[in-house]
Amino acid sequence: MEKYDLIVIGAGSGLDLANAAAQKGLTVAFIEKDRMGGTCLNRGCIPSKLLIHSADVIQTINKATLFGIKIDGISIDYQKIVSRVNRITDFDSEEIKKRLQQSKNPILFTGKCTFIGYKTIEIEKIEEKSNNGGNGKQIITAEKIVIAAGTRPRIPTIKGLVNSGFITSDDALRLQKQPRILTFVGGGYIACELAHFFGSLGTIINIIERNDFLIPNEDEEISHKFTEIFAKKYNLYLGFETKLVLSNNSNNNDNDKRFHIIAENKGGRKIKLESDQLLVSVGRIPNTDLLNLEKTGVKKNEKGFVDVNKYLETTAKGIFALGDIVGRYQFKHNANLEAQYVYNNIIYPNRKQSVNYTAMPHAIFSSPQVAGVGFTEQKLKKKNIPYKKSIYPYISTGMGKALEDKDGFVKFIVDKNNRKILGCHIIGTDASILIHEVLVAMRIGDGTIDSITKTIHIHPALSEVVIRAAEQI
Repeated sequence: MEKYDLIVIGAGSGLDLANAAAQKGLTVAFIEKDRMGGTCLNRGCIPSKLLIHSADVIQTINKATLFGIKIDGISIDYQKIVSRVNRITDFDSEEIKKRLQQSKNPILFTGKCTFIGYKTIEIEKIEEKSNNGGNGKQIITAEKIVIAAGTRPRIPTIKGLVNSGFITSDDALRLQKQPRILTFVGGGYIACELAHFFGSLGTIINIIERNDFLIPNEDEEISHKFTEIFAKKYNLYLGFETKLVLSNNSNNNDNDKRFHIIAENKGGRKIKLESDQLLVSVGRIPNTDLLNLEKTGVKKNEKGFVDVNKYLETTAKGIFALGDIVGRYQFKHNANLEAQYVYNNIIYPNRKQSVNYTAMPHAIFSSPQVAGVGFTEQKLKKKNIPYKKSIYPYISTGMGKALEDKDGFVKFIVDKNNRKILGCHIIGTDASILIHEVLVAMRIGDGTIDSITKTIHIHPALSEVVIRAAEQI
């Protein structure tokens, strides 16, 4: 059994931590069963945004007539779009792997791993070329361990689903044939981003969502507007639960796939949809069940995520966890933030720091884009927190008119007493960019709406919509 100072499980944000600890002088073992770079590089943020940019370009072309530009003869090369994305992400992942295979510290172990005892991990190696030997099993241990093993798509219990040949977002990013009709089970942000991609390329989109609105975790005014826009482009079945999936996919013939999906609403109304592809996107579950955490004394919460304290320490001394497997915020930027704190708390145990999650933002890269930070209005109402709000439309600004963005708006929610920004929610062009001045004000500035209103904004940049929403408070 080999002993190290630190073992890191997971090649996403855990990779940065492993490298930093090795540079500090710790002997580090690094374990990954899949491609280097984690979910973000291989199955999440990066490939999805590369695909979505193609959709954005297509939408820009389709809107060209609004601006007096006529374009004829557009054609789409789906295979080229997907190949480009796979080429970029695979190259980056392989480059990371090559560097790690040549490294003496951290040491890379490629394979599945499970705890077999207290701070003791067994690795079932799956790669022939590795800087730790050939195939087989190996046992390693360390005083400090970081669990950054991520999540995977949740598969709901629906009759007929398991053997139907359905796909998840993981598969959709590498789908070799563009579906003619694509049905989504679930109407959250992942479904809406992928619906934008495939829909922009001409695929007929069906979305079955149990709630009355898409992206239901957003501020209600955002989700309502977003749903209204999507309803003009795609077939939405809101308030419906998928009950049965029938398919003819036992022969795995991609050219003859047929799905029949039956869904039902609370009133008992049933619908039957037919499509040639079915994508299930109803959230994600942590990979904790694959690690035998009980063997090392690490407890999980009621949802299966690793139970950690404010320092990201688990219930086992010397074992930390970070990122999606913790479940606090399932964003790559959050995992990167948590990795910095775990590094500090391992290297400087006498100067531990609790994670500062102030102004943790998110964005949805669909069309329209959505971005948000802080409380939603419905949450403030539940908590009986007094607030003021303001909404300012894009179209009432010079750049909003130039872009012909008639649906976009910025919404601020501010504390009635001290003018602190409680939340900001944006829907429309470049929402993911516009939110950033609000983040700086909330996290680094004094946190008040005055930080926005007292800042000089370039005229007529799109960011004027942010200051005008702020000035209305």
